[in-house]
Amino acid sequence: MNSHDLITIDPEILGGTPVFRGTRVPVKTLFEYLENDYSLEEFLECFPSVSRELACQVLERSEHALLSPAA
Repeated sequence: MNSHDLITIDPEILGGTPVFRGTRVPVKTLFEYLENDYSLEEFLECFPSVSRELACQVLERSEHALLSPAA
C-alpha cells in the first residue's frame, strides 16, 4: 500500500489539505491530537470516519519516512 492509498490531496477537499482517504479529516489533526497528549483511541472516537487501520498505517508510514536512511 502506498501513501496515495492512505491520503487524499484534492483542491476540492478542504482546499488541498492532505486528508485521510475517504474522509474530510486532515491528517495533521491526528498528529496534533498525539502532540497534545491525546491517545489514538480519543482521536478515533472524535473522528469515527477514520478507521484504526488507516490511522495506524499513516503513523507507520510516517515513522518509516522519518527514520529510514535517505536513498
